[in-house]
Amino acid sequence: MSGGGADRPAEIMLVLPDSQTVRVRLHERQEAAEGSQWRYLIGVPAWVATREGVEAAEYSVWVTADQLRPISGVDLFAVATYKLPAQPPPVASGWTVGPGGRKGQSVVHDMACRNGPPLASELNTLEALDALERPGARACDVCDAAAILVPALELGGE
Repeated sequence: MSGGGADRPAEIMLVLPDSQTVRVRLHERQEAAEGSQWRYLIGVPAWVATREGVEAAEYSVWVTADQLRPISGVDLFAVATYKLPAQPPPVASGWTVGPGGRKGQSVVHDMACRNGPPLASELNTLEALDALERPGARACDVCDAAAILVPALELGGE
């Protein structure tokens, strides 16, 4: 959770489809897509029938920022805020070996690397590690090859 304060609801205006506005309680905001998309859990005032009559209630629903308007002077700092966890780095789908800069050199690439050789055969991870152990071989530092394979070689060498 980010932000601070006591994580308590704040008031905000909900814009209805016919452009009317209703004062609602904002309970929390949650990142819906990494980067900029957020959704908001609000409590809309309502009435419910009971055996004793009618009681005030609250209907909870998720909405987007387009459906909300701030209220002047209302501090939203104390509303609970949840960001998505960072995405793990992509895992290579496979590996390929291409020529290096000079004769006898080779470079191991992730299959999706823009610098990889076109129409190359796919290698599994063990084959890619074997290729890196050959004289004149190195891992590409543009794709994931250097970040994934070099540490694996170092672990195997202990």
